[in-house]
Amino acid sequence: MTSDLPIKFTELLQLTNAEVAPGSIGFNSCTLESDHFVCIRQKINEEDKPQVIIIDLKNNNEVIKRPINADSAIMHWTKNIIALKAQSRTIQIFDLQAKQKLKSTVMNDDVLFWKWLSDKTLGMVTESSVYHWDVFDSSQTAPLKIFERLTNLNGCQIINYRVNDDGKWSVLVGISQQQGRVVGSIQLYSRERGISQFIEGHAAAFASVKIEGSPLEHKLFTFAVRSPTGAKLQIAEIDHQEPNPRFQKKAVEVFFPAEAVNDFPVAMQISKRYDIVYLVTKYGFIHLYDLVTGTCIFMNRISSETIFTTAPDSDSAGLVGVNRKGQVLSVSVDENTIIPYLMQNSAMSGIAVRLASKAGLPGADNLYQQRFDTFLMQANYSEAAKIAADSPRGFLRTAETINRFKNAPQAAQQMPVFFQYFGLLLDKGSLNKYESVELVRPVLQQGRKHLLEKWMKEEKLEGSEELGDIIRPHDVNFALQIYLQANVPHKVVAGFAETGQFDKILTYSKQVGYQPDYTQLLQHIVRVNPEKGAEFAAQLANEETGALVDLDRVVDVFVSQNMIQQATSFLLDALKDNKPEHGHLQTRLLEMNLVNAPQVADAILGNEIFTYYDKDRISRLCENAGLIQRALENTDDSASIKRNIVRTDKLNPEWLINYFGRLSVEQSVECMDEMLRINIRQNLQAVVQIATKFSDLLGPNRLIDLFEKYKTAEGLYYYLGSIVNLSEDSEVHFKYIEAATLMGQTTEVERICRESNYYNPEKVKNFLKEAKLTEQLPLIIVCDRFNFIHDLVLYLYRNQHYKSIEVYVQRVNPSRTPAVVGGLLDVDCEEEIIKNLLSTVDPAVIPIDELVSVVETRNRLKLLLPFLESTLASGNQQQAVYNALAKIYIDSNNNPEKFLKENDLYDTLTVGKYCEKRDPNLAFISYRKGQNDLELINITNENAMYRAQARYLLERADPDIWAFILNDNNIHRRSVVDQVVATAVPESTEPDKVSIAVKAFLDADLPAELIELLEKIILEPSPFSDNSSLQNLLMLTAAKADKGRLMHYIQQLSEFNADEIAQMCISVGLYEEAFEIYKKVDNHFAATNVLVENIVSIDRAQEYAERVELPEVWSKVAKAQLDGLRVSDSIDSYIRASDPSNYSEVIETATHAGKDEDLVKFLKMARKTMREPAIDTALAFCYARLGQLAELEDFLRATNVADIEASGDKAYAEGLHDAAKIFYTSVSNWAKLATTLVHLGEYQAAVECARKANSVKVWKQVNEACIDRKEFRLAQICGLNLIVHAEELQDLVRRYERNGYFDELITLLEAGLGLERAHMGMFTELGIALSKYHPDRVMEHLKLFWSRINIPKMIRGCEEANLWPELVFLYCHYDEWDNAALAMMERAAEAWEHHSFKDIVIKVANLEIYYRALNFYLQEQPLLLTDLLQALTPRIDVSRVVRIFQASDNIPLIKPFLLSVQGQNKRAVNDAINDLLIEEEDHKTLRDSVENYDNYDPVELAQRLEKHDLVFFRQIAANIYRKNKRWEKSIALSKQDKLFKDAIETAAISGKTEVVEELLRYFVDIGSRECYVGMLYACYDLIRPDVILEISWRYGLNDFTMPYMINMLAQQTAAIELLTKDNEERKAREASQRKEEDNTPILGSRLMLTQGSVGAPSPVPYGQTNGITPQATGFRAF
Repeated sequence: MTSDLPIKFTELLQLTNAEVAPGSIGFNSCTLESDHFVCIRQKINEEDKPQVIIIDLKNNNEVIKRPINADSAIMHWTKNIIALKAQSRTIQIFDLQAKQKLKSTVMNDDVLFWKWLSDKTLGMVTESSVYHWDVFDSSQTAPLKIFERLTNLNGCQIINYRVNDDGKWSVLVGISQQQGRVVGSIQLYSRERGISQFIEGHAAAFASVKIEGSPLEHKLFTFAVRSPTGAKLQIAEIDHQEPNPRFQKKAVEVFFPAEAVNDFPVAMQISKRYDIVYLVTKYGFIHLYDLVTGTCIFMNRISSETIFTTAPDSDSAGLVGVNRKGQVLSVSVDENTIIPYLMQNSAMSGIAVRLASKAGLPGADNLYQQRFDTFLMQANYSEAAKIAADSPRGFLRTAETINRFKNAPQAAQQMPVFFQYFGLLLDKGSLNKYESVELVRPVLQQGRKHLLEKWMKEEKLEGSEELGDIIRPHDVNFALQIYLQANVPHKVVAGFAETGQFDKILTYSKQVGYQPDYTQLLQHIVRVNPEKGAEFAAQLANEETGALVDLDRVVDVFVSQNMIQQATSFLLDALKDNKPEHGHLQTRLLEMNLVNAPQVADAILGNEIFTYYDKDRISRLCENAGLIQRALENTDDSASIKRNIVRTDKLNPEWLINYFGRLSVEQSVECMDEMLRINIRQNLQAVVQIATKFSDLLGPNRLIDLFEKYKTAEGLYYYLGSIVNLSEDSEVHFKYIEAATLMGQTTEVERICRESNYYNPEKVKNFLKEAKLTEQLPLIIVCDRFNFIHDLVLYLYRNQHYKSIEVYVQRVNPSRTPAVVGGLLDVDCEEEIIKNLLSTVDPAVIPIDELVSVVETRNRLKLLLPFLESTLASGNQQQAVYNALAKIYIDSNNNPEKFLKENDLYDTLTVGKYCEKRDPNLAFISYRKGQNDLELINITNENAMYRAQARYLLERADPDIWAFILNDNNIHRRSVVDQVVATAVPESTEPDKVSIAVKAFLDADLPAELIELLEKIILEPSPFSDNSSLQNLLMLTAAKADKGRLMHYIQQLSEFNADEIAQMCISVGLYEEAFEIYKKVDNHFAATNVLVENIVSIDRAQEYAERVELPEVWSKVAKAQLDGLRVSDSIDSYIRASDPSNYSEVIETATHAGKDEDLVKFLKMARKTMREPAIDTALAFCYARLGQLAELEDFLRATNVADIEASGDKAYAEGLHDAAKIFYTSVSNWAKLATTLVHLGEYQAAVECARKANSVKVWKQVNEACIDRKEFRLAQICGLNLIVHAEELQDLVRRYERNGYFDELITLLEAGLGLERAHMGMFTELGIALSKYHPDRVMEHLKLFWSRINIPKMIRGCEEANLWPELVFLYCHYDEWDNAALAMMERAAEAWEHHSFKDIVIKVANLEIYYRALNFYLQEQPLLLTDLLQALTPRIDVSRVVRIFQASDNIPLIKPFLLSVQGQNKRAVNDAINDLLIEEEDHKTLRDSVENYDNYDPVELAQRLEKHDLVFFRQIAANIYRKNKRWEKSIALSKQDKLFKDAIETAAISGKTEVVEELLRYFVDIGSRECYVGMLYACYDLIRPDVILEISWRYGLNDFTMPYMINMLAQQTAAIELLTKDNEERKAREASQRKEEDNTPILGSRLMLTQGSVGAPSPVPYGQTNGITPQATGFRAF
């Protein structure tokens, strides 16, 4: 695109560079709803997961990928919201940024097309209807049906759907293929009327346009259509609104190039900004039309590929689109060139003027200015006003224009032109700053302020400081509004203060970044309104970015007005962050309140919001004010703390306790010591509480010493009582017991002795014994807990505290009775005393085992008999009681067997152990009763009691016990097994227990013993003789352990499971036994199976089958014979069995064995009962292999279910072509029949069959066969049917070429060009064939068919054939201009032609080719260089061209070119031309070059020229020096060559007096009076008069000087008169100004901010320099 086109065309993005596959770029997978997002659905192959790629065009083309599986995806216009469609009906809306689903629905019909209609509405088109869905309206759960589709659109592909701005009109656009062209169909629907109209069209859009003379906008509908008769763009009005005049319908022709036969409109976008229609066509053309007139503005091609989707840009200036190559293109009006472009065509000047006015575009300013000036000259002020109002960018709406309208004459009885102009401006829009000021003045003079307010609300006026100043005297609030709009901060702040809107000052100042003098402002507000002042001060101090005012000065302001409360409130708010730098202010705040309001200071200190104040100072003040607690809080001085801490009556106890937490350990102890020393009675309770709270920190030992220091047992008791429950210190617990004893707190002593786990029991026991307490319970508790029972009994018994002993065993701990009894026995207490003591204790709580053990160790067990018997009599069922009685009965031999057998409550294990050494039988009884298995086994083994053990094992029936006994490691196993077999099992009558025993033998892997056991049970008469399970087990065991016995068992036993035993026999290789079992039970099939599969004797099996004559047996034998490849015998057996079920295997085996005749017999038998395709197929194929073709034909004519085609394929594969012919003929399979006929040599028939089959494969085979047989006519017939398939063309060509049939190939391809299905490959292959074999015909072929040839492939063919002109031709038609140019240069002899090369080279993209072409022409065609350079001038770097020809010393060759481009004023060109002209001594041209083009090195050139032999060149050097302000050098050269005129001109131009005077003196010195006079004239203003007078007097030149003097005196006289007049006028103005200043009040002009309320006297005198009275600081001395 060149720079003067009226459009800007930009590639925003290449989708393939963003990892988008080319296959994903299409109408159905790539969507563009706006210029913000491109959305692509992509799935490259089946293995990849589908994903959606989102590209944010407004965010540096950011690529976002999401793993989403959907049919379609479209992005919202501006937000990160995506709409997804799945299964054509499920619609879901997701907010990607918030990661949440907004809405979802399922449609009843498939959604064929959808798009965003607005920023909140989605439009969806189904097969029958159109729906709208507001995705942000929560109440709209499902889409709303808008209208039904017309039947005219059925079968159309919907490509667009649109709604106008107010939603009253909708248009649906679809296309369809009809009669070889794409037909467009449009349904226009009116929502208000509920009716639709069908229109033929391809693209449509809605628009609104404001037309001059219409008060309201016109609503338009525009559409484009291309029909067989032509293409049109139509623009019509919808919903006409009064009082607008009717819009005239427009119908304009749409131009399509001749080569774009199938082109049609595909998209239409309308720019509201420019009122331009953008029309895009399928072939990538863009048309721009004026919306108002329908005039075509511009048309050009912007894409070689179809732009399948478009969207308007966000500025409504142009459009964005995507083409099939993946280019994202942006097209819009070029604001810098559109107006000049339109102005070139006089017919479009009106459009240019309107467009420039509407969009404010440059290019028509001169036209507007001319028309404006013309109307003013014609006194047509109304039209002039319109022109000024409509001027682009308002360039005519200036103060000068307003003044011209002001000064315009006013016609009688007409509104002044000035007001007409402003009325027109207000109708069209808003006024600018100058216009607003000029209009406001007369309106205020007329007292019509309400008009100004109305205009401001309508935003018709532009605010400014000057406008606000004009309005302020009339309305302060209105002026404040204007100041706000104009952003005049100091005036706005003053206005807020003047109107009392103090709360808005800070917000506004921060908003606009203005910093007023807040201190002075605050002082004013405090005087006027103290409460507002406090609020304003708080706002200033609490600003987020930091305080905006010095806090000290704010406090000074409040204190100066004695506003302590306000100062306190301010400081509390300002210092709430508690910063270190505010420490002095915190001190000041507390100080002023401790002096004036101590209760306030107390509250402030109590809230603990400040920490950086002077604490020592505040502590002293608090002590003076009686705030003892605050004084302590703010001091660390030990003396001060001791002085105040003893005044506990004035301190909160809770606070006091917490205060000690702040002190060090030493300070705390010293303070507590001081408190006890000063007043122990008053302070003891506080000290105890402090000691309790900080006991861990201060240390209990130190505190105990402190209390003991003042001998206060009470304090020690209460202190230790508070910590003893938490302390683990033994000394604490002991001291507490000691203190409680001293305090007489026996109950507490008992509690600690009972509950504490931390005291030293020995120490406490000794203390309690020494204390001689009247109540021994604490001692009893300690001894009981820590097992000092023996010491306790001795102490109590010796001190005759018998009652205490009873109390201990009865009430304290009866469980200690055994220890007490032991102790009494050790001190030789009488038995009666012990028995009496036991009788008083509840036996239920006595550990009987322990009691028995204690007494038993002392050999006094009988002592317990009365106690035990009484215990049983009382109903006590403790096991220990029975254990003790059992031991007593055993020792006393009091019928122990009876007790052990009948009693179930004793512990069998304990009693058994007790009996083992005394009587093993008693131990066996005990262990048997308690099922103590291991103990029983051990005792019976040790005492050889095997019979008892065997009986116990059978009775116990526990597999684990059996496993233990039968273990190999058991040395007693054989003895026990003998007793089991001989005694235990024969005696048993319980089958289950016997079964467990048998299983145990089986698990123990004792087969011999097991057989012995089972024979004992089964073979001998017993209850288990007929037990089938045991018989099975016996046979299984025998099969594994003693196979010789198995046949005997088979013959003797009959209740066993035959199948199970037979299978077992087979598994262990006892096949004869298995056969015998099956034979015994008449299972002939199984018996045969054993013979066949296990014994593997087919002959025995056949004999057995002949004996039993059963079909199933014969079938089994037949299968075995078949597996043994005895095919004939097998078939005979199958026939005897009449069993065709295994036909598949029989057919396969017989076929492989070549037993076709036997197989025919089998198949005939099988067909009697079965109708299977495999059987009939095999029979048919047997006929074919046996050559029985007559039988085959008869069979095929009869009813059959054979797979004839498969049979034919098999016959064909085996070379049975005659049979295959019969098969294929039977099923009319022409394709395979044709192939078969080829093998039979029947080529003509093969071709006919191939024509009927119409299969590529068949044509290929027949063609190949015909070629091999040189049947070229038939081969061509086949070839014509092959070459229309592009994928077959290459193979066909190679086949002909491989055989050397080149002419036949060309003939075939030429014949194919006329076919209806001729494709690009055919034309390409013909071209390549011609290039190889007939190169003279290639160019003719290319010129005829270049548009239908695969040019890249043809290019390779031409390169290989060295056809260079043809190669260049192809490059040109493929737009490969670079390669075309290179080819012409590389093969110049054959391919170069100047005019063609010149046309080609200007189109190349690689700029290096330009310079290569220049070198080529320089070497080959130097005379044509100038012509080539003229063509390349706009595209080449001129400087580089100069360097190229300078390097080869050929600059003269390009002189015409250099002269033509010198207008670019490039240094290299200028230097080259200048050098050439100097060499040619062409001084005239050189002078023009130097004067007109200044881009060269002037010094270097001048130095060269001043040495030239010709004076003309030296004169040029002087001029160069002059231009570069080297005056002396220039004048010296001129004087050297006596060019005095040039010297005088140089001196005059220099403007330097010294240069002029030096030249003047030179002329006087050489006596050139003419030059002297010339100097006086030319340098009149640069020569000093005194110098002239001196020279004139000295050299007698008065006559020549007189004209100069006369003129100088005349000028001086006029200047003096002018100065005198100006001085008098200045004096008059100064006098008038002083008079006005004297009459003006001194304070009248000050702002309300400084002068206070209007009409009220100032509360503060203005005696001070800044208006603020000095105030005290608020600090006082102590």
